[in-house]
This record gives sequence, C-alpha cells and structure tokens, in this order.
Amino acid sequence: MLETTPSNEKLILALDGLEIHEVFALVEKLPELRWVKVGLELFLIAGPGIVSDLRQRGLRVFLDMKFHDIPVTMKSACFHAARTGAELITVHAVAGKNSLLEAQSAVIDGASKEGFLPPTLLAVTVLTSWSQKNFSEELEINQPIATRVEKLSALAYQVGIGGCVCSPLEVSRLRNLYPEPFQLVTPGIRIMNDDFNDQKRVMTPSGAIASGASKIVVGRPITQAEEPRKMFDIYCEDLARF
Repeated sequence: MLETTPSNEKLILALDGLEIHEVFALVEKLPELRWVKVGLELFLIAGPGIVSDLRQRGLRVFLDMKFHDIPVTMKSACFHAARTGAELITVHAVAGKNSLLEAQSAVIDGASKEGFLPPTLLAVTVLTSWSQKNFSEELEINQPIATRVEKLSALAYQVGIGGCVCSPLEVSRLRNLYPEPFQLVTPGIRIMNDDFNDQKRVMTPSGAIASGASKIVVGRPITQAEEPRKMFDIYCEDLARF
C-alpha cells in the first residue's frame, strides 16, 4: 500500500508581513502546522535567531532569502544560512552556474559545521508576480515565461540543485522533465474565491499538487484571515484530495 504525504506536510505557511509577537501567536493557533517560510521581511525584523526559535517549536523552516550575487558572496551567504538549521533555502537561478555550484557546496559545509543534515537548495526561476506582458515590457525579454522557467530549471538541475521554485502553471511541465526527488515548490496558490493580491500566475492547492508540486506556499490568505485556523484547515482539506 502506497503511503501518502499528510496534507500539513505539503503546505508551507509564509510568515512575511507579521511582527515577531504575531508570528508566535499565530503558530500557537495552528497546532497542525509543520512548515513555515521565513522571508526577507521577517528575517530583517527578527534576525537569524528566528529560525532556531521556530525550530524549537517543532517547526521546519524554509528560509526564503533568494540569494543572487557573485559566486564568492553566494558561497558565504549560503554557508551561514545553512548554519541556522533551515531545511529549504532559496537562491536565484539567474545567478548562474558558478554561483549555484558555490552555493550548493557551501550549504553542505555550513550544515555540517552545526551537525545538521544538508538543507535543500531551491532555485527561483521566474517570480509569480510577473505576467507575460510585464515580463516583456519592463525587462524587454521577448521570450515566453514558460520557456525561461524551463531554461533556468535545467541549469539548476544540471549543477545538482535540489529543486526549483516556480509558479503552479509551470509545474506540470517541470515535473515531467525532473521526477522526484527533485522538489518543485509553488507559491501563487489560492482557493478560487481568495484575493490574488500581487500574484499573477495562480492555481488551487489541489491543482498544484496534482500537477506535480512537492509543496505549496501560502501566506496572506491564512495569516491575514479573520480565522487563520479555519482557513489553514480549508487549504489542508483541499490538499487532501491528492
């Protein structure tokens, strides 16, 4: 009999936009929560210690820093990020082959120094806030977003990065190209009556998992809900369909 991954292991709750006291108050309300995302906002407010604080509460941490720099800086940044105990860490695929190689080596060294298992690096492809129109007009990149995503994911896969961040609209194609254990983590997830906020390329939770996503990332629809636990349960129930 095949084992299925519990719904709450597939959902990563993005904590950005919250103050430190709000973070801890929220996680106390969600006893079934397993994964949280610490992004730039919360990291700058709370500092690196927020990762260990959350881990001490039994949570697994996705450190979403989206590092994008020259190889030597990527190496140092990823080394220190891995020392926090985060299990997922993001880098931008457009940083290029050398930076990605340095980042991958560095997270292994950083985690080892603290006695942690190496985290999985996730290469960000194209942010879900980009529409095709803005992508072409603002960046003057006359290439379909899906094509750019495939190119960047191929680069990440070839250098040994453990997965990618992409929109749910690209995940099916990428899953066909890169089977598990290559992770595909998808923001841009909404129950269909939700406000899409600044997300442009979106899908439902169950739709993303059915398409091949490993995990989904959800923030404001839960963190800003009048009843966060009820909304968390709604997302988990939708995920339970697959």
